[in-house]
Amino acid sequence: MRKVFNNIKGDRLIWAIVALLAIVSFLPVYSAASNLAYRGGDGNTFAFFVKHFMHLFLGFAIMYGIHKIPYRYFKGLSLIMIPVILVLLGLTVIQGTTIEGASASRWIQIPFVGVSFQTSTFASVVLMVYVARYMSKIKDKHISFKESILPLWLPVFLVLGFVLPSNFSTAAIIFLMVTILVFIGGYPIRYLGVIIVLGIAALALFVMAAKLTEGPLNVKVTTWENRIKNYSNGEDTEADYQIEKAKIAIASGGIKGVGPGKSIQKNFLPQSSSDFIFAIIIEEYGLLGGFFIIVLYLWFLFRIVIVSQNSDTVFGKLLVLGVGLPIVFQALINMAVAVELFPVTGQTLPLISSGGTSIWMTCLAIGIILSVSAHRHDLKEQEINDDNPLEILSEAI
Repeated sequence: MRKVFNNIKGDRLIWAIVALLAIVSFLPVYSAASNLAYRGGDGNTFAFFVKHFMHLFLGFAIMYGIHKIPYRYFKGLSLIMIPVILVLLGLTVIQGTTIEGASASRWIQIPFVGVSFQTSTFASVVLMVYVARYMSKIKDKHISFKESILPLWLPVFLVLGFVLPSNFSTAAIIFLMVTILVFIGGYPIRYLGVIIVLGIAALALFVMAAKLTEGPLNVKVTTWENRIKNYSNGEDTEADYQIEKAKIAIASGGIKGVGPGKSIQKNFLPQSSSDFIFAIIIEEYGLLGGFFIIVLYLWFLFRIVIVSQNSDTVFGKLLVLGVGLPIVFQALINMAVAVELFPVTGQTLPLISSGGTSIWMTCLAIGIILSVSAHRHDLKEQEINDDNPLEILSEAI
């Protein structure tokens, strides 16, 4: 174990933040999982605890392994992985399964393992790395809009085309994060405006085409419309039922909370251990607990900005922001949904909510960030060694 800790590199504060989020997640997940355990199982809540532990353990193993890879290799890997994720997304659409009543075509079943994997989350990480690579490649170069369509926007819209029919919120987040990243990377604003208009037009065409059908796409689009309308009008729906229970949980928590494991609303919230776990945290640990979680995510945002600024390459700067900002943005959306500042989206709370794919892909992204910061750390050590008189003397001898 000591050997593992000695080999940990990168920003130590990011390691600490991630570890704190993981540790904090155990009690709320264990508490909230009792709803699932007694409603659809034998009441064994400890099994959910063990499952969550294994997801985090594998996630940290992924993060440790990825952070040991020099980040420059991710340039080439993103080129290789773009066709791979397009194939995986296509297979997901064909093979898509339903998990705990959720809509089909989000998960793909891994053969011989019996594990379901949500390909859209993996695709979003790979795509952000690919976009960071392209933007670093054209930095300080004059390019026309036509020259950027095939290498930059074609992969983006292909990924969005596969993700959108089954998961509008994830597709919207991917598109927003890509536009922010290319803006930071110096992509001409007039070109970006054209892309945004084309994206909105494509979404409108998709909605109109889906409304003309009578299949699952029509049902999905109708669900999107109803969620937005009901959020605006305050009508009583299933989504509003979840929001109302979440608000009751938050109101019940007060300042200090009702105590660990004493949540009442976890028995009524359908997604108490995933989508609405923030409400359970506030109910059990109060506003102080909720504020602590918010501070951790904002602290994480501060650290990724620092790591980005300290990177010695344009690719490193954009890579950190590309894979780091979506984590914070997803967390803010999850918390905003719980307090009815945003319509219900189905986005989990990174590193806290239960769910394997979300944890693994978050750890994958954090591993990439740590790889960039580890490179900077290695350069500093090299500079120190180069300035060390004993090192210079030993090399001369």
